[in-house]
Amino acid sequence: MTSSVFQGGFNFSSKLQNLDLQNCSLTDGSFPMSSSFIMRSSSSLVSLDLSSNLLKSSTIFYWLFNSTTNLHNLLLNNNILEGPIPDGFGKVMNSLEVLYLSDNKLQGEIPSFFGNMCALQRLDLSNNKLNGEFSSFFRNSSWCNRDIFRMLRLSYNRLTGMLPKSIGLLSELEYLNLAGNSLEGDVTESHLSNFSKLKYLRLSGNSLSLKFVPSWVPPFQLIQLGLRSCELGPTFPSWLKTQSSLYELDISDNGINDSVPDWFWNKLQNMILLNMSHNYIISAIPNISLKLPNRPSILLNSNQFEGKIPSFLLQASELMLSENNFSDLFSFLCDQSTASNLATLDVSRNQIKGQLPDCWKSVKQLLFLDLSSNKLSGKIPMSMGALVNMEALVLRNNGLMGELPSSLKNCSSLFMLDLSENMLSGPIPSWIGESMHQLIILNMRGNHLSGNLPIHLCYLNRIQLLDLSRNNLSRGIPTCLKNWTAMSEQSINSSDTLSHIYWNNNTYFEIYGLYSFGGYTLDITWMWKGVERGFKNPELELKSIDLSSNNLMGEIPKEVGYLLGLVSLNLSRNNLSGEIPSQIRNLSSLESVDLSRNHISGRIPSSLSEIDYLQKLDLSHNSLSGRIPSGRHFETFEASSFEGNIDLCGEQLNKTCSGDGDQTTAEHQEPPVKGDDSVFYEGLYISLGIGYFTGFWGLLGPLLLWRPWRIAYIRFLNRLTDYVYVWLW
Repeated sequence: MTSSVFQGGFNFSSKLQNLDLQNCSLTDGSFPMSSSFIMRSSSSLVSLDLSSNLLKSSTIFYWLFNSTTNLHNLLLNNNILEGPIPDGFGKVMNSLEVLYLSDNKLQGEIPSFFGNMCALQRLDLSNNKLNGEFSSFFRNSSWCNRDIFRMLRLSYNRLTGMLPKSIGLLSELEYLNLAGNSLEGDVTESHLSNFSKLKYLRLSGNSLSLKFVPSWVPPFQLIQLGLRSCELGPTFPSWLKTQSSLYELDISDNGINDSVPDWFWNKLQNMILLNMSHNYIISAIPNISLKLPNRPSILLNSNQFEGKIPSFLLQASELMLSENNFSDLFSFLCDQSTASNLATLDVSRNQIKGQLPDCWKSVKQLLFLDLSSNKLSGKIPMSMGALVNMEALVLRNNGLMGELPSSLKNCSSLFMLDLSENMLSGPIPSWIGESMHQLIILNMRGNHLSGNLPIHLCYLNRIQLLDLSRNNLSRGIPTCLKNWTAMSEQSINSSDTLSHIYWNNNTYFEIYGLYSFGGYTLDITWMWKGVERGFKNPELELKSIDLSSNNLMGEIPKEVGYLLGLVSLNLSRNNLSGEIPSQIRNLSSLESVDLSRNHISGRIPSSLSEIDYLQKLDLSHNSLSGRIPSGRHFETFEASSFEGNIDLCGEQLNKTCSGDGDQTTAEHQEPPVKGDDSVFYEGLYISLGIGYFTGFWGLLGPLLLWRPWRIAYIRFLNRLTDYVYVWLW
């Protein structure tokens, strides 16, 4: 159905009660306000769903005023509604029981009339731009519906002020969500003591401070509790012991500096989500026998947990344990348990020592494995090849040695392989290119890899980030790199990768559970414009090749000009020779180029100065010659970008080019300083010139131009001559 359904007016049937028009591309023009249309109002229509359309202005509200008289349920969520909600809405639509206006762009203060709509039971205004003090919304309302009002969602707006104790008037509330605003002040048990039916409470992401006495026994049994950044600490909230029905719990970033009591871990049996990350929790997790039938997501990262990882956690679908002090991985993986649903295991930045366990078949469903920044040593075990579903393998920054096991070629679904900063040796296996066609990120920086760059790497047509720097690779750069089609495209199509990262895939839901909360966020370190930086989901932002600090020889292949989407190119510290290919001018997306410390000769292509986005250029310590090109931003590059090229000249190096000598000398000569004598002689010469001009033309001008004067002047000269002659003789 499209917006054309309303053209010419839409006749409500006298018996029509429920009308579902969600996701029909309806616009403001779909709801005409003509008098003929207004006459066709409906008293039978009870439920109207206009969600997920393209409604923008307040027209829809006025249309509703005049077209419905007995509406109970109104869904306008997921549109693009702007501006304030009209004042008359609460008076005219006083029969409403359910009103959803979430995920729009509504502005202004929350109208107080919502608290005066005596039939209203559920109100959802979340994800808008509503502002004002939350307390004034309560203060100016009668709350005549207090005995039936069950749901209030105002999350992710711009509400300010404190949480008033008068909120306790809404004693029938089952769902209260105020997360993601700018509320502040203390919240005590007196704010919540009237909510005996409360099941869902979300206050995360405000500046609230929860101060409950340790002996408090809440009157409610919560299913969902979200208290991220609510200053629960420093002690662990003991009142949680009373909550036996928790399904989701988020107490992350609360300054908890305490151990977790043993009774708490039993609550995991009912949970689908536990988030205690970003605290200062100091304790070991007891190795108890526990069943986790709901395959929960467990986020304990950024704490100070220590000791062994208990095997009951293998039943989770997502296990985030990074930035702790766990020291053992062997007993976790190798106690004969099978993790049939574990999709994400992140134990990075811990204190795990020794060799990698050789029992990876127990977690063969893994999609994301991150063991980076530990103290692992030895070889990568063959059993790791059993992880045939794995999509991201990160073993960065350990002490792993030896060659890559051939069994890894079975991991053909990998889109990220990060083995950087280890001591791996041997050649780069050809099967990386032959089997791992899904690779987007390949990082093997800082190892002891040797041999040549296999041409099979050119099969990686989806590659966008390639870092093989700081190894012992030799020979030339393959010319087939033009087959890297993802780098040949200036735009990045990330939809496929996002579906993996964020688990927007029905297959994943079936295998790993319906309650996976985010998956693995790609997190890598990369040399970017000469500085090591961290990137989140980097394949969405840049395309880069780094082959620096190897022993590569030969010329830079001209085929590099096909990589139109390339943003960063680093070939520095090799033994490359020949000239910079002119085709580099095609790389209009380039922001960083480093070709320093090679044996590159010839001139710098003037077309380099035409790359608009180029911010970093390093051509130093080569054998380049001629004039440094000028134009655009080339003058902004410092001398360090060109130093170490004996035959290179130009303004950046303050070095004159041949053929510029006279002109350059004249341009740089300073004018003489004028003294008193020079001023005198300058005036004298000017006076003589003026006198000569006046005298010469004042006397001879008339003689030459007027004939009677000329004849008289000649006669005068004749008489004067005769007189002198007679006088002398």
